[in-house]
Formats: sequence, structure tokens, C-alpha cells
Amino acid sequence: MKPTFVETSNVREFYASLKKVNERGADEACLVVVDGQPGLGKTTTLNRWVTQTGSVYLRAQVGWDYNWFIQELLSELSVDPKSIRGKRDRFARVLSELSERAERAAFQDKTFGVVIDECDLVSSRKEIMEGIRGISDLRHMPTILVGMGKLRDNLRRFPQIESRGPNKVAFKPATLQDARALIDGRCEVPVADDLVHFVWQRSRGYNREILDAIAHIERFGLRADVDEGGVTMADMARQAIMTDRTTGKEIFVPEAA
Repeated sequence: MKPTFVETSNVREFYASLKKVNERGADEACLVVVDGQPGLGKTTTLNRWVTQTGSVYLRAQVGWDYNWFIQELLSELSVDPKSIRGKRDRFARVLSELSERAERAAFQDKTFGVVIDECDLVSSRKEIMEGIRGISDLRHMPTILVGMGKLRDNLRRFPQIESRGPNKVAFKPATLQDARALIDGRCEVPVADDLVHFVWQRSRGYNREILDAIAHIERFGLRADVDEGGVTMADMARQAIMTDRTTGKEIFVPEAA
């Protein structure tokens, strides 16, 4: 499979939200809320942005409290949390390290920020969310909260935080055009329109399933005699093409009627 990053409609929506943050009027309105079901490309998109910009990526954990959050953040900033005593000193060091990296990124004309993935797990905990707000308020840098459904509802419990996140991005199932772009961009063999449409329908627009299908199509196409039109449904009739996430069973390409 080609190691290509494909820009889908969800990716474009995410970058549009970051543009709005950069053009905002109120400095404190720098939270971006990203949500959507698993398998729609959120983590892939955020990891790419983090790599491009040198930003900080954290994955929230079930047992997080405020101190654990700050320690994880310091570790990601290459600072040993044990070397700093006191809650206030650790917070000050976080702000100092983030400022230094933000200035470095600005010098390179990049946008530096903090991504907190799986934020659903901690979005109901006031002390952690207030800590996140405090960092974003004091440094006015994009702070991206990523979740899978409960995040928006939980943020409404904290109006002071929710008001700082007017930019919300809901990752949605891929369109047919997105599926075609993913298959063209990632698959090592050409794929005909009928098979693309079948993959899109049976995947229900989930990137994870589309990539699973691409792997199956590649294995078939690289050992078969495929014409210029690409691998068709007829070519792959009775072949497994992906796994159904609901049942865990393989999905097979049907024979032509």
C-alpha cells in the first residue's frame, strides 16, 4: 500500500477550522473540538498535523487526574516531571516549554499546538478541563480536543471552556469521492468504478474498512492479470474484501447477477 496521505473532506474541514483559529478575533477562542466515530481518520489526520508542525500529542487515559495530566505533558515536552517539585512549578515549566516551542514554530511559519486525543475519557473532570483551559488561555495556542461522541455534551457542563471552542469539526463517513480518492491514493493497482462503489457501500464510509479493502484488492491485483480499467467486481467475485465491524465476519464480493 502506498504511504500516501490522502486529503479527504474531513481533512479539509479540519484544516479549515485551524484557519479560523488563526484568524479569530478573541485570543482565548483557541479550542478546537474534533469528534466522530472510530475509524473515520481522526487520529491519522491529527498525527500528521502534529508531525508537520512539531506540536504536542497526548492520549488521555482512564485514570488521569490533574497531576498525571501535567506529568504526561511535561514528559512529551522532554522534561522529567520528577525533576520539578511542586504543582505550581510544574505548571510554570509547562507554560515555559510550550512558549519556547510556539515561538520556534512561528519563526518557521508553522502553527504549534497541543492535541489531546481520547478526550472523552476526561472531559467530565473539571480540574483537568480547567487545567487545559488555563494553558490555552495563557498561551493562546490551538488546543485540539479529540473525542468520539460524549465530548461536546460534557463540555456544555463547563460554559467557560465550551465558549472557547466555537470551532467544532465532526468527522463523518467518507463520501464516494473520498473513497475514490483513498483508493487511488493508497492502492498499488488500479480499481474499477464498480468495485470502488461496492467498497464504499459496504464500508459505510469508514476509512478503516476502506483501507482493509485496499489491502485485499492489492493482494489480488498484484498476482492477477488486470487490464487498464482496473480490478472489477467480476474479477474479485467470491473473494473476501473486508471485515464487517458489526459482526466480525468477512465481506465477500458477490458474483454478477
